[in-house]
Amino acid sequence: MSTHPLQDQLQRPIHDLRISVTDRCNFRCSYCMPKEVFGDDFAFLPASQQLTFEEIQRLTGLFVSLGVSKIRLTGGEPLMRQNLPALVAGIRSICGVEDIGLTTNGVLLGRYAVPLYEAGLRRLNVSLDALEPELFGRMNGRGYKPDTILQHIDHAVQAGFEVKVNMVVQRGVNESEIVPMASYFKEKNITLRFIEFMDAGNDNGWSYDKVVTKREILERLHSSFELEAQDHNYFGEVAKRYRYKGSSTEVGFITSVSESFCSSCTRARLSSDGKLFTCLFASGGSDLKAMIRSGASDQSLLAAIKNVWEQRSDRYSDERTEQTVKNRTKIGMSYIGG
Repeated sequence: MSTHPLQDQLQRPIHDLRISVTDRCNFRCSYCMPKEVFGDDFAFLPASQQLTFEEIQRLTGLFVSLGVSKIRLTGGEPLMRQNLPALVAGIRSICGVEDIGLTTNGVLLGRYAVPLYEAGLRRLNVSLDALEPELFGRMNGRGYKPDTILQHIDHAVQAGFEVKVNMVVQRGVNESEIVPMASYFKEKNITLRFIEFMDAGNDNGWSYDKVVTKREILERLHSSFELEAQDHNYFGEVAKRYRYKGSSTEVGFITSVSESFCSSCTRARLSSDGKLFTCLFASGGSDLKAMIRSGASDQSLLAAIKNVWEQRSDRYSDERTEQTVKNRTKIGMSYIGG
């Protein structure tokens, strides 16, 4: 482990690494992969352009030596990557990895929950935006019903996982599901996290008018529940946490729009084709895969990673305006993960 924590231009340490293992997904959610853009003829990355598991593990080890201790596997839909439990086991074997999680839409979780748990995975974030079947089917763009996801969540809990559920809230779409979702997962003793609709990528038709803020969501929740604010657990924790009074169950808020958290962002992001990004809203990344496949040494890769992080000054959400949203070209959410 590095004795001198790597810091960027704003003195933010590197602590988390989010690894996209595929750009493919079996959903077509309008805020991430609208089917009008990601149609049947869309050209996803060929397997030869994706990082191999060995390359991912090599890079993970280098990031850990620079201060990373938390890993999250994302996509696309990461469970569409073949033999994913083998990658989990490989990452778990790296000295210094203290935590590894995975974000999924849950469709394939019934098949893979037990193998992933046996490989060493312990935490899951499952995306679910509504309980009303017709609405959820429209939102995921594929007609999947929420009962399938709910059954797979139950299966994962029974397997031993700590599960959190993520709900992206959009005005005029699913804000009516805020209280039903909270009630359901409160009874299940599962943390629900409300995510403000973000302008990730350039294909989701984002505008401020479609954002339901944390304040508005809290007002809806307070009509049915008593909530108590909780302190942050650690520097860089993204979610603003509340607990139902008289309960151990929590709800959280990811407030990238209304209450940005750029000042404490400790996350680096690695795309499935090996590019290093320092912000979810970045326009470009640094190609580590090209370095690996041209024979770069670990020392050269470490120097490249350090240089990228030490030059980092991203604070997009702090600076977001209607103009920046309109004019800036950003990487797609499905390409880099949430």
